[in-house]
Amino acid sequence: MSSVILKRLLKYKISSKYCGIIINKRNFASHSDTNIIKSALPDIEIPNEPIHQFIFKHFSKFPHKVAVECGLTGRKYTYEELRIKSRNLNKSLRKKLKLQKRDVVAILLPNIPEYPICMLGSIEAGLTVTTINPAYTSEEIKRQLLDADVKAIFTISGLWNNASAAVNLTQEKIPIIIIKSQENQDNPDGSIYFEELVDSRCDIEDLVLETGNDTILMPYSSGTTGLPKGVEHTHSSIISTICQINTPYFRQSETTTDTHQDVIPAVLPFFHIYGLVVTLFTKLWNLSKVVSLPHFTPELFVGCLQKHKPSILYTVPPLVTFMTNNAMIKKEYFQSTRTVVCGAAPLGASDEERFTEKVGKHVNILQGYGLTESCVTVFTTPSKKSELGLSGSVGELLPNITTKVVPPDNPEKEPLGPHKFGELLIKGPQVTKGYLNKPKETNETFIDGWMRTGDLVYYDDNKMFYVVDRLKELIKVKGFQVAPAELEEILRSYPDVDDAAVIGIPHVTYGEVPRAYIVPKSNAKIDLEELHTFVNEKVAEFKHLKGGITFTKSIPKTASGKIVRRELQRLYKKEIK
Repeated sequence: MSSVILKRLLKYKISSKYCGIIINKRNFASHSDTNIIKSALPDIEIPNEPIHQFIFKHFSKFPHKVAVECGLTGRKYTYEELRIKSRNLNKSLRKKLKLQKRDVVAILLPNIPEYPICMLGSIEAGLTVTTINPAYTSEEIKRQLLDADVKAIFTISGLWNNASAAVNLTQEKIPIIIIKSQENQDNPDGSIYFEELVDSRCDIEDLVLETGNDTILMPYSSGTTGLPKGVEHTHSSIISTICQINTPYFRQSETTTDTHQDVIPAVLPFFHIYGLVVTLFTKLWNLSKVVSLPHFTPELFVGCLQKHKPSILYTVPPLVTFMTNNAMIKKEYFQSTRTVVCGAAPLGASDEERFTEKVGKHVNILQGYGLTESCVTVFTTPSKKSELGLSGSVGELLPNITTKVVPPDNPEKEPLGPHKFGELLIKGPQVTKGYLNKPKETNETFIDGWMRTGDLVYYDDNKMFYVVDRLKELIKVKGFQVAPAELEEILRSYPDVDDAAVIGIPHVTYGEVPRAYIVPKSNAKIDLEELHTFVNEKVAEFKHLKGGITFTKSIPKTASGKIVRRELQRLYKKEIK
């Protein structure tokens, strides 16, 4: 172990018990396997209990403090109200809707205060929850409803048309539960009123839930390749993440007291694993006040900064860029802000510096790295980062995690040493158990228990990690995942397209945007505007082909038929020159 790491551990002493997290003292000697890296921090014990019970356990300390408040309407719930309504929903789903243990329910919602009630009440009822992007079209919603075998949907009045159209496309009878965001809204015919489920108590016994291998959360991710797949997470994998990021060395929250409560704007969507686990689950467990933003507009975001005076901001690179460059964002809005955390994609050291120059050096900007499959976080920079000179790094391993960097062309070879680029492989208690009904894709993602991330990284002599590039095909638009395979399938369904390939290209605002290369059928004349419209009607706005569509004679492929995207990337670089 390097002297730098030892000094950090000595400087930030770790007690044997902190906030309910048990820390196991262990030998800090180097790992016996060459270039297999174990976290420098002690392992922690992961509580063996259901996630809802884990989150609810401290609510009684401050029952009347606000748990979640809508940044747009001001609608809010206290910790006591959140607990009562979650319990009532749990019983209503089982008695009134006749849902059974392990049935799947879908949450098709923006960030609103009712989101944690839907989530925790459903989990308490023994159900599995799949989260759906509210920007999805009815076609995209239908695909996830069928793939996950959804038995009920939570949504809002404004999304009724899309939700009901998607249900009709499935040809299944799936009840839709409607949440009213305004008092004067009417319930659509055939819907179920959310208030009827959460404001009345049902006479039915509580469930005793096992905390073993049951899937309770199923966000969708494309993984390293292919179409979006259901990522199966358990009580344990979610609790592991909450405990790992709340060890004293990494903990960002301050303890809630009679006179202090951290305020956390939830601008990152709850349907995404980052927003759900970090800004919602973790902050409720911390007894913070979460301010939910149902959508992003500069005015709403700036108003939230002014009114709520955030303690911590969880962001993605485009949001940091927005705060740095937009004249609406003033330095005085960050007087109460201790920390800004940036994830979902790497943020350059120069971007960190420009942001700090604008908002003030008292704001510590941290980075992290993770995946949907790792339940958010693998690396993060410690809260004392500025003293350690870590600009541009995504940080170091959280407790209980082991990793190795392997040659990109052969992940089964010996692990690489410091300063060598390779694919990141990980092991840890927060890693998914696999993809729903996708044994082939699951087997391809795991090698002898190691999960392939598809990301190209390196680490320095102090075991600090840096993300270089992505080996996987995934395109990141404003932090959201775009699977090239999904867009390619749509393009190939257009009558005059013979073949298609999609890559991500750099974009100053969005990070990346999709760009398509298409092979027209013989003698076909394709109207690009009509083709754009064809695609746009089938996918959410962030998946639109904002990088353009280019005609080509052929798509470069391997002998096995896989698209060679690096050839298209090279072609694009020639085009822009």
